Amino acid sequence: MNWRDHWDLLTITGLSLLLDLLILLTPGSMLRKALGLAFILFFPGYVFITALFPERKELDNLERLALSFGLSIAIVPLIGLALNYTPWGIRLTPILTSLTIFNLIFAVAAIYRREKAFEPWIPRITLERIKKELEWPESSRLDRILTVILIAAIVTSVATLAYVISHPKPGEAFTEFYILGPGGKAADYPTNLAVGENGTVIIGIVNHEHRNVTYHVQMWLVNLTWDNTTNTTIVHGMYPMPGWFNITLPSVPVNIEGNWTPQFEKNYTFSIKKPGCWQVWFLLFKERNPKLPPPPADGNYAETDAKNLILEAVNGTVQSLKLNVCVKP
Repeated sequence: MNWRDHWDLLTITGLSLLLDLLILLTPGSMLRKALGLAFILFFPGYVFITALFPERKELDNLERLALSFGLSIAIVPLIGLALNYTPWGIRLTPILTSLTIFNLIFAVAAIYRREKAFEPWIPRITLERIKKELEWPESSRLDRILTVILIAAIVTSVATLAYVISHPKPGEAFTEFYILGPGGKAADYPTNLAVGENGTVIIGIVNHEHRNVTYHVQMWLVNLTWDNTTNTTIVHGMYPMPGWFNITLPSVPVNIEGNWTPQFEKNYTFSIKKPGCWQVWFLLFKERNPKLPPPPADGNYAETDAKNLILEAVNGTVQSLKLNVCVKP
């Protein structure tokens, strides 16, 4: 066996293993990004095509090049789809391992089939060889123009795809806003209290806005009903609760691997001094803290413009959470 005849497959095998080491040792290097693009966009399709069509007469060089890119774009999502139904899931390590094994298996198969081929296709990259493969001297002017256009289209498509992958658009900007029970779980909320009895929840905020954000959190004790006749919300009682706060948080990336970790959490303890069925509303404002009108004599803001805050929360235009609490005498 002349290993020089398989330089292309051995190179792909070596570069696949080198990429594994780069991701392990220097995950932020530019070489990793360059190899990663080839690893995804070219290597799988190339070894697959070479294993399927080892004979020279079966495909010409241009067809092999185009199919290598096209099949790579098809193979990688299929491997990801298969991983989605395994315990490992679609994560960096399983995907990297699966594609490396795929490249190794089909590279070995391609070497075996190339050795058994009657007239194997062996890439020899020289200018004269390229002209011969393209039948450049015998081609008409129109054929030459079409060949150049096809090559330019392939190069442009690959370059554009590489740029899109290497310069991804920022993900959706959003904020996680949640409340948990006193045990740190979405359970055991203090929904049944006696007058004056303390209830505790955990307020959590996670910033995914791609910028530093100052958050203002308001808590309101609200009594409201829905009028079916007019299809409107009627606020009967609206009382500010103590403990309003603000916090500035840096943006953190969305973590799709490993365990989820909170960015900011705060225990909030409250008590309600009036019996009845109430709603405790938690309103979240970004970079602004709405001014309130002068406090009414009885402390009920339901007849003031402040009720618009609750109406906006009901309509979903203000990020908010609510907790239904029944208070016994």
